[in-house]
Amino acid sequence: MLLLHEHTHPVLTDEGGAILDESTGRWSYLTPSAASAVLLLLSSTTENQATEQYGERYGLSHDLAAKDIRMVTTALTRQGVTFGSAVRRPWRRRDR
Repeated sequence: MLLLHEHTHPVLTDEGGAILDESTGRWSYLTPSAASAVLLLLSSTTENQATEQYGERYGLSHDLAAKDIRMVTTALTRQGVTFGSAVRRPWRRRDR
């Protein structure tokens, strides 16, 4: 399961996909297989379910599919478009 920040939006492109971060105006471009992984992660209830579907789609072993899925989630988390885990961070009041 993948949780994108509220200010991010995934889109499909002719070359794969992209994720727009509205807060920075920056696009994160995705290869076709990475775009597929993102869509599966967004629609799955668990990362394991997404891994199984990804492996079936590309004819990969479970271990290789899991490695690809982790690479995508790690890269997106480093770019700041996702939460670090599938658990939403608690609400915090911002000082104004």
